[in-house]
Amino acid sequence: MKTNKIAWSNLIFFLILTTVGCASNSGKLPSATNYNSITTSVDDYQYIIGPGDNLSIFVWRNPDISGSFVVRPDGKVTTSLVEDIEVSGKTPTALARQLEEQLGKYINNPRVTVSVSGFQGPLSEQVRVIGEAMNPRAVNYTERMTLLDLMISVGGLTEFASGNSAKLVRMVSGVQKTFEIRIGDLIKNGEIEENIDMLPGDIIIIPEAWF
Repeated sequence: MKTNKIAWSNLIFFLILTTVGCASNSGKLPSATNYNSITTSVDDYQYIIGPGDNLSIFVWRNPDISGSFVVRPDGKVTTSLVEDIEVSGKTPTALARQLEEQLGKYINNPRVTVSVSGFQGPLSEQVRVIGEAMNPRAVNYTERMTLLDLMISVGGLTEFASGNSAKLVRMVSGVQKTFEIRIGDLIKNGEIEENIDMLPGDIIIIPEAWF
């Protein structure tokens, strides 16, 4: 009797392992969702609010409902009159007009101003540097940022970097494209013609050199 129980236990354990093993090899996870920046050229850049931003919302003649609000990870803020306002992905001006419309249900002819401090911005507005940079990381895009500005912010190249083999990955009209860039010539040789304008959402990939 005891032997049968052990046998059944072993069989059940084997079936569980087999099921888990099959499930783990049953498919591929879907690719990450891409949220493209609304900025398509250096001339049309506008700051976009994102999680972590500190918003100063001023309602004229209504100091009791004015104040500072941190954008939550879900992209929303809550004020004393309006709960769960979706603010991420909007410009400060667009948000001010939206708040005027919503607050108009409670107060007469509201006038709202929105300013931003403690800038974080949405991930779609960041520029990422990966590979052989001294401090590879995501960098918040600033107006008219160039490749040289970006490389200064990440500390330049490592001694093992193949800067002239670097790639720029960019979304162009909804299509991902890859461009060759020569960071080594820009930084080490001062060839300023290799400097380029960056855009929100750009990814710089710097490979290691083969010696």
